[in-house]
Amino acid sequence: MDAKYGDVSVTLEQYVALVEIHRPPHNFFDHQLLKDLADAFEALDKDLACRALVLAAEGKSFCAGADFKRRAVPGSGGPEPVGAQQIYREAVRLFACEKPLVAAIQGAAVGGGLGLALLADFRVISSQARFAANFVRLGIHPGFGLTYTLPRLIGIQRASLMFLTGRRIHAEESLSWGLGDLLVAPDRLRETAKRLAAEIAAAAPLAVRSTRMTLRRGLADAVKAQTDLEFSEQSWLMQTEDHAEGVKAVEERRQGRFVGR
Repeated sequence: MDAKYGDVSVTLEQYVALVEIHRPPHNFFDHQLLKDLADAFEALDKDLACRALVLAAEGKSFCAGADFKRRAVPGSGGPEPVGAQQIYREAVRLFACEKPLVAAIQGAAVGGGLGLALLADFRVISSQARFAANFVRLGIHPGFGLTYTLPRLIGIQRASLMFLTGRRIHAEESLSWGLGDLLVAPDRLRETAKRLAAEIAAAAPLAVRSTRMTLRRGLADAVKAQTDLEFSEQSWLMQTEDHAEGVKAVEERRQGRFVGR
């Protein structure tokens, strides 16, 4: 089975669906991309020929975060917060996926792209992978449910370090932290992710689905509650001078000059 959902393609072979994002080189996301992903996930949940998913992306980065060029001018009071709310609605749909998910992470998974990576049950990472929750460098509060999912995965201390500094965590360190599960050479990334998904798909599908539902019980609801809070904090921070400066600084590849207002 092959299917297309906007910039998302689906290829299903031997019970494993490869779900691939096609926005190279960095796969920045917007509301439409997440909606397309959620539509693909929901269709695969209903397909008995699918037992496990691999989430991958075309290009240099897995996902380098939200597409700022498609957003309103920061601090303008325009539709930017509404866009964030729509994005989080689709994020909750993604977390509600009922089938096991393996992410193949090459290059950067940054900001909301890190949130996307944490959808997965497992992350196979290449030696070039790097993770960052760089929101404070943009003068903004973390989003995409990360304030729930990241501490749940790596603990509050390491999550706090990532959130409050915005620092990058590279492949080997991310493996020791539990951000990644398997570290492989870039040319083996897809193959290894598919092999792990195939190993899951070879087990009894009803038992796998039932066990996963128990392990992730309440996850989508928790992400919904947390994104509501994240959205509230982001809404007022988006109107600040520091957020406008943070976006400009990132675009100009320099350190932000923040003033606290």
